[in-house]
Amino acid sequence: MTLTLTPDLPAAEVATILEAQLRQEDALLSGHFKLSSGLHSDTYVQCARFLRRPELAAPAMAVLAAQLRAAGLVPDTVVGPAMGGVVVSYELARQLGVPSLFTERDAQGEMTLRRGFTLRPGERVIIAEDVVTTGKSTLEVARVLGEMGVEVLAVASLIDRTGGAVKLPFPNFALLAVNAAVFDADHIPAHLAGVPAVKPGSRPEKAA
Repeated sequence: MTLTLTPDLPAAEVATILEAQLRQEDALLSGHFKLSSGLHSDTYVQCARFLRRPELAAPAMAVLAAQLRAAGLVPDTVVGPAMGGVVVSYELARQLGVPSLFTERDAQGEMTLRRGFTLRPGERVIIAEDVVTTGKSTLEVARVLGEMGVEVLAVASLIDRTGGAVKLPFPNFALLAVNAAVFDADHIPAHLAGVPAVKPGSRPEKAA
């Protein structure tokens, strides 16, 4: 089996290759992890370790761009939330031949467009993410865009971690579905209880 992602590959083969690449880059880990939320999980995703490699990121985004085109979803702009969506948005936009913008949080923690970025009412936008888990940041970006009169065509990401539990008001495109179990600190299963928890995240842990 080829280890290079190309748009002509079946979706199942794309997922298999991408998972292998993510694990090779330590971007998809199995073990016992304590998340920034305080919850515990048997799986951890850090797409930045994958996206640091342009020779891996570019082919992945080419596949995602091809899937969007095949669905007739050609945007005017791609928008991703900082930080995780910045590189994905840029490379996906490059593949689609359109501009890339990113949203970020202001001093009050509200998602917004800054840095002089603007969008016109009626523009068609794809939201780009590295991982979609709860859909919270995706919906925050969609709210910002909606207030500007922009049409959200879809969200596109490397990884879908929703497990089918999140219903978004627009199509959700992803190259790989990852089903990660999450546990409360008081309900850690036996197979993880004896394994020291690792805290690999970039955000500080939430206070109890």
